[in-house]
Amino acid sequence: MTTTQDVEMKDNHTPAQSLVSSTTSTLHHLKEIAALIDTGSYTKEVRRVARAVRLTVGLRQKLTSSVVSSFLDFALVPGSEAHARLSSFVPKSDEHEMEVDTASSTPPLASSKHVPVELEIYCYFIVLLFLIDQKKYTEAKACSSASIARLKSLNKRTIDVIASRLYFYYSLSYEMTGDLAEIRGTLLSLHHSATLRHDELGQETLLNLLLRNYLHYNLYDQAEKLRSKAPRFEAHSNQQFCRYLFYLGKIRTIQLEYTDAKESLLQAARKAPVAALGFRVQCNKWAILVRLLLGEIPERSIFMQKGMDKALRPYFELTNAVRIGDLELFRNVQEKFAKTFSEDRTHNLIVRLRHNVIRTGLRNISISYSRISLTDVAQKLRLNSANPVADAESIVAKAIRDGAIDATIDHNKGYMVSKETGDIYSTNEPQNAFNSRIAFCLNMHNEAVRALRFPPNTHREKESEEKRREMKQQEEELAKYMAEEDDDDF
Repeated sequence: MTTTQDVEMKDNHTPAQSLVSSTTSTLHHLKEIAALIDTGSYTKEVRRVARAVRLTVGLRQKLTSSVVSSFLDFALVPGSEAHARLSSFVPKSDEHEMEVDTASSTPPLASSKHVPVELEIYCYFIVLLFLIDQKKYTEAKACSSASIARLKSLNKRTIDVIASRLYFYYSLSYEMTGDLAEIRGTLLSLHHSATLRHDELGQETLLNLLLRNYLHYNLYDQAEKLRSKAPRFEAHSNQQFCRYLFYLGKIRTIQLEYTDAKESLLQAARKAPVAALGFRVQCNKWAILVRLLLGEIPERSIFMQKGMDKALRPYFELTNAVRIGDLELFRNVQEKFAKTFSEDRTHNLIVRLRHNVIRTGLRNISISYSRISLTDVAQKLRLNSANPVADAESIVAKAIRDGAIDATIDHNKGYMVSKETGDIYSTNEPQNAFNSRIAFCLNMHNEAVRALRFPPNTHREKESEEKRREMKQQEEELAKYMAEEDDDDF
């Protein structure tokens, strides 16, 4: 009887005990990451610091005020300027949690030797992650500003990986508080410094943040000037490259360069991680509009992608209206989803589509009728104007001039006479279609070749068994945390 009671008592864990266990485990992992950064700082190995940042992503959801406070006490010298500044951003935790953390803590890392600057910057990163997850954007602004001021005085390549994350959250905190324009000068200065220091990861991160800053305020001309004059370099981060392609696609769309915009947007959507659903949805929205402006009709499968069908529903109905060439249906869809289009900031592009709807409707009429009066054309196109017949005549004339339809106008009798449809295979259209497909495949192959990565000095030195095991472990950890990292970045 006693044995049964003992077993029942052992199995009956309280919520407080599970919370203590989780807190202790998170703090233990953070201390291991701190040791990894300390080693990376001593050996000047950037890969160790990058690995530490990847491992932190998996712990992000487990950060609490007690964990962050205990980690600051462990990593920084208590009473130091950095410790006092960062501790002021972390709210006071419960007494029970503090007792648990104090009891389970190991001797502070900072007490044994000098604190590496990499570890200090990492502490800024941890506190900033915690504040943003807690939606304390005002405190996050102050913390990120302090971290940027500290970064300006440092010039070490081992800090670049953490610094790029701090740049991102610095911009995010100001964006969430509506003060994004205030940091434009600071971002330009940081980009200039990163260029001089050959910090390529910082360059691509800051370039994307500046482009986002300009596009947020519809400053497309300034964004294009910056993009065209920024130094060219090989992309180091897939996430940053995807963002760059997306911003480039938006700029090209506004500048009426639809073919280049379509290529950039589709490439961004294809390269984006599966976990970055919101980013892929935005890419597909803009890509759909660009294809419609080019006179193409996107496939139905694009709107039926997993997790996107609801978000792309307004654009599906818009595509249907353009495909049919029904101007009245187009107006109804535009009014029905006006709020959605305004939030997506695609309303101006949809206004441009009106001409495409009219042209599609006119093409359908041209195929259906060998001869039709301009009055009937105006009625079928549902032109609501003071003089619909004159408008229909000008629309038909422009379509004939542009080559959209093969027809003639009898101005005296007020008729549009369509010519017989010839054999499309006797024209150059099939050749052009095959050429575009071949060019797309060759471009994809070239990008895949350029994206290949090889370990350095493989032909000079053979790896030891221990080094191989370490590399294998890092690859497994990278695969494990990649989904969380991608989700965090987007």
